[in-house]
Amino acid sequence: MSADLTEELVMDRVARARRARARVREERLTMAHGAGGKATQSLVEAVFLEAFDNPHLAELDDAAALTVGGTRLAFTTDSYVVSPLFFPGGDIGELAVNGTVNDLAVAGARPLYLSAGFILEEGFPVADLVRIVASMAAAAQAAGVRIVAGDTKVVRRGQADGCFITTAGVGVREREHSPSVAAARPGDAVLVSGPVGDHGMTVLIARGDLDLEVDLRSDTAPLHELTAALLDAAGAGCAACGTRRGAGSPRCSTRSRGRPG
Repeated sequence: MSADLTEELVMDRVARARRARARVREERLTMAHGAGGKATQSLVEAVFLEAFDNPHLAELDDAAALTVGGTRLAFTTDSYVVSPLFFPGGDIGELAVNGTVNDLAVAGARPLYLSAGFILEEGFPVADLVRIVASMAAAAQAAGVRIVAGDTKVVRRGQADGCFITTAGVGVREREHSPSVAAARPGDAVLVSGPVGDHGMTVLIARGDLDLEVDLRSDTAPLHELTAALLDAAGAGCAACGTRRGAGSPRCSTRSRGRPG
């Protein structure tokens, strides 16, 4: 069987799967529905995509590609519920900024502005909040973005895990073509910006889920400059920012036609 025929069969199967009506088989949500796998995909497509269906949302990319008054923009939002809030190499505040910056970056956009919404639990230490906000400010400065809007809510004790953060971001798409998950094809080269397990394992160990003693740190970082250089060299292709259970993992991967030289 030729490579062209194999690719055609694969893409036909993908197209048929996308056309199939998604269903949530469970009557109640489980942790799997927020883990970023098949259960999450079914939930998004069966509930949110069906209700909010529009061409921008249907792409299901890390950020929506928009055009307003002739200006090509990217817009994204994400929520961060990582536990513990502080871990080796970073914290929830730094992660919230970098995750949103990177979601814009893999959409081919130059990140510009962010908003930040805080859900805080009654009794949460003010000193911890000050530390988180300072970390966000430093991360925003390092990434060259500004946090220009926000909201704060406090819920009763026991109704939140200390601090949840939701960020939204907007950036400008300055290239003629933008990356898209839909552009991925069999045979594409896959480039990953770093080890895919450092952040997730760091959080798991800090949480106490694994009885291990290792010298491991989260690699959370803004990757918009790296991604921009890669897109300039390789073209639009496909790009995505990996996530795990709302942690906003900073690793980004890009796929481009052809093989790496």
